[in-house]
Amino acid sequence: MTDPVQFRPLTQGTQPPYDAPAYLGTIKRHPKQKLHTLPHTITETTGPQFSPSRFPPLADMTMATGKPALGERIIVAGTITDEDGRPVPNTMVEIWQANATGRYDHPADQHDAPLDPNFHGAGRVFTDEHGRYRFLTIRPGAYPWPNHRNAWRPNHIHFSYFGPAFATRLVTQMYFPGDPLLAFDPIFHAVPDEYARNRLIAVFDLDITEPDYALGYRFDVVLRGRDATPMEH
Repeated sequence: MTDPVQFRPLTQGTQPPYDAPAYLGTIKRHPKQKLHTLPHTITETTGPQFSPSRFPPLADMTMATGKPALGERIIVAGTITDEDGRPVPNTMVEIWQANATGRYDHPADQHDAPLDPNFHGAGRVFTDEHGRYRFLTIRPGAYPWPNHRNAWRPNHIHFSYFGPAFATRLVTQMYFPGDPLLAFDPIFHAVPDEYARNRLIAVFDLDITEPDYALGYRFDVVLRGRDATPMEH
């Protein structure tokens, strides 16, 4: 019998609300009625199973086509832990992002910036037995969006985390230190608590950096509890 896990509830203000008025997209999308908890059956708690054999990793997003992508190479690495600092192994980590000019490789993105035929902006890795993950990519560019006048999204990378079942999926964004656009971004500021909000900013790490090749950034993730990384609802 395993020891019971103490649950520490989230501190108020450390997660984004459903309705963030400055982020105009939430006005029409957020629920307006009281949420109802649906009981999880065996279908929700046991599958589908995610494994490297069924979902091949793509840890080098800079060479997805066999030719090098354009832009500044960066290494992103970190650990995924629970609220007690215990590693969460075998977690499938999905990554998606804009290219170096701030454009997504998607038909819906019509931003007037060049596409890179050798960068698709999508990757996937799994955490090891110590909860560690690592991938190589291109630093994404900023891009305009129609939220308000002269609105630009800061440089960011999207993350999706899958546990043992589809219902355990969590989604968040990682930002870069020193980005001047963070001060103006309503999505970043949708997290009311400043300390929790800053947990979304990666840390430059010289130990992760590879000489003459790529800068390194550490982005550690806590899945729940008082120190949980803010997640999108």
